[in-house]
Amino acid sequence: MAYDEGLAQRIRQHLGAQDDITEKRMFGGLSFLCHGNMAVGVVGDEMIVRVGPDSTEAALARPGARAFDFGSRPVRGWVTVAASALAQDAFLLAWIDEGHDYALGLPPK
Repeated sequence: MAYDEGLAQRIRQHLGAQDDITEKRMFGGLSFLCHGNMAVGVVGDEMIVRVGPDSTEAALARPGARAFDFGSRPVRGWVTVAASALAQDAFLLAWIDEGHDYALGLPPK
């Protein structure tokens, strides 16, 4: 599956040249990892965000968010954000920061 290179570039611009960030193809798209832990990713024209189990319900209440399904079941701690909810930079940046902050708090791989 292809991914939205424009969305990936917007994520790259926000994360900048941080030493802790790497890119890796995953889930049929492109993922951004912090110390080896996935923070956010792009699949198709949507973004996957790792918010953590304790923040899942609050994240799902935000516009454009739904549970991230890997296979046939939702993955707790991860959400998929629709492209329509990422049009404004402020919303995109908030999601990126949330995913990055969560991944930053995990032990490095």
